[in-house]
Amino acid sequence: MRIDTAFTPAIGLSDVRQAAERLRGVANRTPVVTSRTVDAIVGGQVFFKCENLQRGGAFKFRGAYNRLVALSADERARGVVAFSSGNHAQGVALAARELGVRATIVMPTDAPELKLAATQGYGAEVVTYDHLIARGTMAACRDHGEVRLEGKEYTVQDGDIINFRFAT
Repeated sequence: MRIDTAFTPAIGLSDVRQAAERLRGVANRTPVVTSRTVDAIVGGQVFFKCENLQRGGAFKFRGAYNRLVALSADERARGVVAFSSGNHAQGVALAARELGVRATIVMPTDAPELKLAATQGYGAEVVTYDHLIARGTMAACRDHGEVRLEGKEYTVQDGDIINFRFAT
């Protein structure tokens, strides 16, 4: 059996440039820094992209904004719902606020209080659920009739999200 190992990228340089243009003036241009100490430890050069300085405190804002700005007028009117207890929640909430889109964020009841407060502070409605008991969080989507955005499920095939998922 022959296995095809050819790689066809789902996005190209023009997609990256278009995303950068959509984010111009909206997302912060965060610095890239190095550390001689870390370089010495690993025996090579390491570059750190300081996305902690991004709006919302993480790179998630870039993907969320890029996705939400691509919604149709009908989809924007319906609002969005996202499932996250972390940085994706704040990214979606902030992007939605900037674009005038209603956002509902579904968070587990044990989400960090700081994340909950930040998400609400960006204007999103937060719906909590007990993840130890309930697996059927799609009910929140049906109840609100919103467009579903999944932070950890974004893939490059989405086209509007340039974000890579790494196994943990």
